[in-house]
Amino acid sequence: MKTVAKWNIQLKENKMENHLKLKALFEEYQMEQDKFENKGVKASATRARKALMEITKLAKVRRVEIQDKKNSM
Repeated sequence: MKTVAKWNIQLKENKMENHLKLKALFEEYQMEQDKFENKGVKASATRARKALMEITKLAKVRRVEIQDKKNSM
């Protein structure tokens, strides 16, 4: 039973980790978008697009986590 409890704690931590990663990626995107749009830094366009792609991937994972939790309630 201790192993199961430990595993559940790790799952909860991973879910929070994904949430925090999404927030950080969005902040990164906003910063790069601002540099590109307002300062004309071309390299920031690539970094903004990269952040958006990472957000897309992580959002899919997070959606599944949320759905699984909803279904287990």
